[in-house]
Amino acid sequence: MLVDCGLNLSAPAFADRHASVLDEAARQQVTRFVLIGTSEHSSQEALALAEHHPGCIATAGVHPHDAANVSPGYLDVLRTLAADPRVRAVGECGLDYNRNYSPPAIQRRVFTAQLALAADLKLPVCLHERDALDDQLAILDEFRRDIPALFAHCFTGDRAALEQYIERDCYIGVTGWVCDERRGADLQAAIPAIPESRLLLETDAPYLLPRTIRPRPKSRTNLPSYLPYIVETVAQLRGTDAQALMHTTTENAQRLFGEWSALSVGQDEEAAHE
Repeated sequence: MLVDCGLNLSAPAFADRHASVLDEAARQQVTRFVLIGTSEHSSQEALALAEHHPGCIATAGVHPHDAANVSPGYLDVLRTLAADPRVRAVGECGLDYNRNYSPPAIQRRVFTAQLALAADLKLPVCLHERDALDDQLAILDEFRRDIPALFAHCFTGDRAALEQYIERDCYIGVTGWVCDERRGADLQAAIPAIPESRLLLETDAPYLLPRTIRPRPKSRTNLPSYLPYIVETVAQLRGTDAQALMHTTTENAQRLFGEWSALSVGQDEEAAHE
């Protein structure tokens, strides 16, 4: 069994084919999924999808790109979503100064508010960060003692950045960025330094298609069924067996997010009406 710890199933690229995307992944041993919320709306969609598809849990949060577009009651929306047992983390939230789709000051305010929410709810946080490490860590340090776990989603940094996150006991999510010979060198060099107990694997699909796929697919849309290509590359970089890596990263995901429900979707719906 493999866990895809970061799947954007609510993205337009997957419209009207959610079940087939998950079924295709299951044929490649990817049977558990964390559906990422990046806005109020996508967080609602992620939970709705988790309610209807076996093997899925969700997160609820606002990505820094969307920070300037939150509603006045966005924290209430996130709090309500987080009351559902399928929502296992706050986020994806953080800072992104690479594109600044939202002004940095607003990013910091919305990020801080979500960390406070996670601390209050005692939920893990799914983090996003790009070109904003110092500010991100400074804000995290205000809350990290009150948050049960931190997950550096889609980590693409170098060894120095990794050490900063590891000092804060973060889980580290590795995506298809590690399969990119053009821009993944820093991450590839850092992979052996990730503690075994903190390593997670994710596709961030439909983004970050692994460049090691052969033959190369006609579509640039990444899929959760491509997670084994990330397994293969990470195992090679760490000098370990792919099956052992699958076992370890699945255990880590369950430690971070909790056990996935053993109930089928039909049983869940039936229980809800009893």
